[in-house]
Amino acid sequence: MIIIMTNGSTRSQIDDVETKLSQLGFKTHTIYGDIKTVIGAIGDKRNLNTQTILTMPGVESIVPIMKPFKLVGRELKQIPSIVRIGEIEFGGRDIVIIAGPCAIENESTYIDTALKVRAAGASVLRGGAYKPRSSPYSFQGLAEEGLKIMKEASDVTGLKLVTEVIDTRDVELVASYVDIIQIGARNMQNFSLLREVGDAGKPVLLKRGFSATIEEWLMAAEYIAAEGNSQIILCERGIRTFETATRNTLDLSAIPVVKELSHLPVIVDPSHATGSWKYVGSMSKAAVAAGADGLIIEVHIDPSAALSDGPQSLKPEKFIDVMNDIERVAEAVDRKLKRNQDYFHQ
Repeated sequence: MIIIMTNGSTRSQIDDVETKLSQLGFKTHTIYGDIKTVIGAIGDKRNLNTQTILTMPGVESIVPIMKPFKLVGRELKQIPSIVRIGEIEFGGRDIVIIAGPCAIENESTYIDTALKVRAAGASVLRGGAYKPRSSPYSFQGLAEEGLKIMKEASDVTGLKLVTEVIDTRDVELVASYVDIIQIGARNMQNFSLLREVGDAGKPVLLKRGFSATIEEWLMAAEYIAAEGNSQIILCERGIRTFETATRNTLDLSAIPVVKELSHLPVIVDPSHATGSWKYVGSMSKAAVAAGADGLIIEVHIDPSAALSDGPQSLKPEKFIDVMNDIERVAEAVDRKLKRNQDYFHQ
């Protein structure tokens, strides 16, 4: 539910309402506006006599939240959220590009790719240190050694880092190395993991499960937000359908739907969605036109030798072309492609 405070309600009155709600077992989320303050209260309404709250000084009214996702929905917070990582903003006017190889294979290949990604203007560097694979015999990643290579690449390039965590036992370690923690499609409903990353104090990139509805996706985000972490970036990466021409079916309609339902920023992964580098450029442009706040694109200096997802990885020279195309589309829809500072000093 939402407790709407009166115009001019004092900080003491707001604190009293928060304290009372906490005593009744509710978690509170307060949004201070220029005119009014609202308090989101999440908990078991059976413990609440609404008249108790309505009669408190400074309370104007109580409005129920109808959607099952309370904290990430628009009912509580109308203004779009911006997730900030240094000077980078997800959810503002900028289109933010995350790029890099699917997996961290070795130091030289990863740093070489990172340098190419930076030269093209990307703002965030991706790479998998832990790889959840369908086959137990496939390359599973370098674990902490991969994280160390990522950190070295960040030191060399100045790029922010994002990587996936797949086990609750590794969350603290991963958080100590990277700027954004990723929850992959296979773990979207790993609720223990969602709670753990929600408590880690780092922004979270939450990918949509390949068989998840939009409501299930937002409910997964709610698990993270319920731990006190509202720094969530949603990522549409394609869903499983009957179509076999591409790896998945990229649900571009999810972008405007989610933006209507939630205040969280939304980015798109055209690489995993299509499974082929040939379609990444087209889907990147389409995603920006549909309202995406950014893209996560796989780039590898030698896709033919990649240990993971080579067929969907762009070569660096093709990535440059895609970046230039994205920039033109962004301008057409009154957005701006975010380029790293080093790009302008080449």
